[in-house]
Amino acid sequence: MKNLILSLADRVLQGGSITCQEAEQLIDVSDDDTMLLLAMADRIRQKFTGDAVDCCAIINGRSGRCPENCKFCAQSAHYNTGVEEYSLLAEDEIVDAAKKAKAAGAVRFSIVTSGRGQSKADDFDNICKTLIRIREEVGIEICASLGILTEAQAFELKKIGVTRYHSNIETAPSHFPDICSTHTYEDKMFTIRNAQKAGLRVCSGGIFGLNETAKQRVEMAFELKRLGIDSVPLNLLTPIPGTPFADNKTLTPLEILRAYAVFRFILPKALIRTAGGREVNLRDLQVLALNGGLNGIMIGGYLTTGGRSTDADKQMIKDLGRKVTVPVL
Repeated sequence: MKNLILSLADRVLQGGSITCQEAEQLIDVSDDDTMLLLAMADRIRQKFTGDAVDCCAIINGRSGRCPENCKFCAQSAHYNTGVEEYSLLAEDEIVDAAKKAKAAGAVRFSIVTSGRGQSKADDFDNICKTLIRIREEVGIEICASLGILTEAQAFELKKIGVTRYHSNIETAPSHFPDICSTHTYEDKMFTIRNAQKAGLRVCSGGIFGLNETAKQRVEMAFELKRLGIDSVPLNLLTPIPGTPFADNKTLTPLEILRAYAVFRFILPKALIRTAGGREVNLRDLQVLALNGGLNGIMIGGYLTTGGRSTDADKQMIKDLGRKVTVPVL
């Protein structure tokens, strides 16, 4: 297996690619061979994306009462999770959060809203006004994650300076029907195509721990490659009481790190970040994500769960001898 890891890494480093079958072999390497896999993934990261660590932050701009039934989500109206519910936050509150995110080291800030999309015209207009203020007053790259997006909305976001639109595919296409039935995988494709038509860089990844197989994690990576996605957030399920996945078995840190590394082999030039759930699932091995192929992290809190101290993340990056990226304005 060591020879396979080395030979496949060399192929990618020389500008080649690996097959789905080869990726499935890599994701199943033993714990003993995992550190070699991570080391080779990090060599690929170093060659194609450099040493800068990309730090982004989000705000839950509108919470709860979502009509969708995604089995992992605390904000779904289908489940009793006790999540805080509120309408769209005021402009000043969101702008203040963006200022704090920049001070903590984030180079990018996104407004995320619960719900299927932006059916209320006032909400979309107010989000756009707030994003303009953030870009002009805070000096940080602006992004949005607003659910299903129309083509007109995508072009409006591009017009006001949004650089990326976030829409996770969540999991492998073959597994998607098992996690949600109120919208389809094609709805995801509708949004991604509209964002790409408008010239927005699409940020799309998913969640590990949704009862998917290791092969389906590989399938997800190749699907992102097919879609031309070059910004990939990888979340780890934090089981939420009240949801159908409340009792899901958590993945081991080494299992997670193997998946991260294989994503780097498949997507050598992408911005791949460790995001929600890293503190709970990786624990003391979080640093190995950045030393095993990844080049980004989400800092601060997430949608319904808290993150770890931004000072701790800054220290982790410093200890690795790495610097952070700068915003594209």
